[in-house]
This record gives sequence, structure tokens and C-alpha cells, in this order.
Amino acid sequence: MASALLALFLLSFVVGRYGVPLGQVVRILLSGVLPLGQTWTDNMAIAVLNVRLPRILLACLVGCGLSAAGTGYQTVFQNPMAAPDILGASSGACFGAALAILTGQSAVMITVFAFLASLLSVALVYLVGNHTRGNRVVNLLLAGIMVGSLFSACTSYIKLVADPTNQLPQITYWLMGSLSGTRMGTVRFAAVCMAVGLVPLLLLRWRMNLLTLSPDEARAMGVHTDRLRLAVILSSTVLTAAAVSVSGMIGWVGLVIPHLSRRIVGSDCRRLMPMACLFGAAFLLLVDNMARCLTATEIPIGILTAFVGAPFFIYLMVRGGDRS
Repeated sequence: MASALLALFLLSFVVGRYGVPLGQVVRILLSGVLPLGQTWTDNMAIAVLNVRLPRILLACLVGCGLSAAGTGYQTVFQNPMAAPDILGASSGACFGAALAILTGQSAVMITVFAFLASLLSVALVYLVGNHTRGNRVVNLLLAGIMVGSLFSACTSYIKLVADPTNQLPQITYWLMGSLSGTRMGTVRFAAVCMAVGLVPLLLLRWRMNLLTLSPDEARAMGVHTDRLRLAVILSSTVLTAAAVSVSGMIGWVGLVIPHLSRRIVGSDCRRLMPMACLFGAAFLLLVDNMARCLTATEIPIGILTAFVGAPFFIYLMVRGGDRS
């Protein structure tokens, strides 16, 4: 999978309306660390370094983050239908971005608003879920549905009162998900935030398998399941918030990729989590290339992930049903 990701990474520099030969791409990328003579045009360097490199890096980060978050949520809730938006993180990010656009904020502040609103929504979910009697996992799921619906309603109201000429199209396009216009500042923000969420998941993946045990059995093995569950939820939430805040709504990645990864390496989180990260990065990079090249007008990447992910997930369900 790492080899496939590397091949897609290099191919992504070549495809597009402005063609750049692969050899020139490699020389341009290496020119920052090696004393290579310039054999490329300035336009090639701009296309590779300023336009395509930030976008390719962000596609890898977002795909990796959403897939890791989906794997974390599915493990915590023991639910194969769990996705990164299960606790309302995506709905909160959409509300934050829509509010920022409505109030005329800059592109940087739109990302910040989306990130903070996403964290706020999950904090509300956890607050409600922990102060409700009954099964804690079920309470969190129900609270996620309620809070997500609340933020979705707020986003719909913002769309209703937004300026239909300037603000509403921008909100609508953001909600469909896109990586166009990515700059290195956005990549750095996403990388830092996702490192905060991804590193704990990679370190905890050795213990995440114990979440399938009862609390007493896990405690006998020296693991406090409540603390472990909270750590995984927080890490997955940070990943989701960071991904959605910089790319908009990109669905199905966090649902489909963990399933595919599980079919390849099994359910052991020690192998599943790294595979999901690599697979998710490669998948979103491939879909982003399709979004750039299929038509003259760029297709929002969230539309393409739904077109690809939904039918494929139906296929997985039907195939699994036939086997059973």
C-alpha cells in the first residue's frame, strides 16, 4: 500500500490541465535539497510547488485523518456503521464554516471557526452522554445524533439568511468539499492538528483491541476501558475536526476505507490502523485526481467520494450477505 501511495503521489503532479513530465517533477522536488541545474520552466515550478504540492499533501492528510478517525470510532462503538461524523463533528464544522462565511471572515478564519465548532459539538455530545443514565456508548450515539441535527438545523438557517449572490454559493461549495486553492499554510495547520490526533491513536492501537472485552476483563489485564475509550474518541474527534475544517464535507472515506482495510489485514488494530491511514491517503488522492481531470470544471470532491463510496459499500454489504 505504501508503494501504491508513492506512485499516486508522483502521478498526481503529472496529471492536470497543465502537463509536467515526471522527470521534471522529480527534479523540481529535489532541487530544494540537491544542487540540480534548472531544466524546467518557471511555470512548471509554479505548477508543481505552489499549486499541486500543497493540494496533494492536503489530500493525503485528509484521507489519512478521516480513515484513522473512522477506524477509531468503529472500534470504540463496536459498530461497523460508525463514521467520523457519528458524534456531530462534521455538522459542527459545517456550522462554524457557514457562520464564518456569513460574518465575512477570511479564509483562515473560516478554517479556525470550523475547527473550533467541530470540537464544541463533540464536547456537547460528551457532556450530554455522560450525564444521562443508561449505557454510556448508546447515550453518546444518541447525543451525537441530536447535537448533529441541531447544528445541521443552524447551518440550514444560515443558508436561508445568507446573501444569495455572494455568501450562499460559497457556503454551498464549501459544504460539498473541495481541496482547490490549497496553500502551504493550510497544510501546516492540518498537519499539526492531525499529528495531535493521529499520534495517540497509533500509540494506543496496541490496546484498542481490548475495547471488545467487558470492563472487568479489560481491567484485569491492566486497562481502564473508560479512559481508553475517551482517549480514542478525543483523538478521532481532533482528526475529524482538522480534516473537515480544511476540506469541507467529504463523506464515505471514514466509513468505507476501514472496512476495506479490515478485509485486507483483519480486525487487529495493530495492523488495521496503519493500513487504514495509508489506504485512506491513497484513496482520497486518487479521487482528487479524478475531480481535477474528469471534466473541464472541477467536481467537488465530496460528490465524487459519494459516487464512488456508496455503490462500493453496497457491493460490500451484498457480498458479505451472500457469504453469510
